[in-house]
Amino acid sequence: MSDESLIPVERIQSRILVLRGQRVVMDHDLANLYGVTTKRLLEQVRRNLKRFPVDFCFQLDRQEVANLRSQIATASGEHGGRRTLPWAFTEHGAIMAANVLNSDAAVEMSVHVVRAFIRLRQLMINHKVLAGKLAELDARLGEHDEQLAAIVAAIRQLTTPDAPTHGRKMGFHQGNR
Repeated sequence: MSDESLIPVERIQSRILVLRGQRVVMDHDLANLYGVTTKRLLEQVRRNLKRFPVDFCFQLDRQEVANLRSQIATASGEHGGRRTLPWAFTEHGAIMAANVLNSDAAVEMSVHVVRAFIRLRQLMINHKVLAGKLAELDARLGEHDEQLAAIVAAIRQLTTPDAPTHGRKMGFHQGNR
């Protein structure tokens, strides 16, 4: 059995969210992946704050938590639950968390977490390339549409009869003398 089949990348990818314009994993999901409690993970983060600059992890504000709850339909937290605002870890923060936890399971899982972030990055690059090709195709079709419209206009002009230049009506009419 390969390492990939033990921890499916899709399972990790489904836990990656976009917050503040960055792809992140929430503290409870990261703790779950690393096989520790959220309390233990955050304890190690607080003990090693110098290793976690704001581009590695950040604590959500109340509005972000409310937005997340409404998007993923989680419990309100009023009856038990968390007492602190959650933390979000970027790819580099997830690696650093594995280092400060200092467990074999966390180090092993960090490899899978990095692979999930890399796979998402590749998907985004492929998406941008596809979007660029579609825009190029659309521009080409736009040029062809203009050319086709000009051809159709020319054909219409050729197929419409010319108006008589003499101003007389054909046949016997009183005005024709």
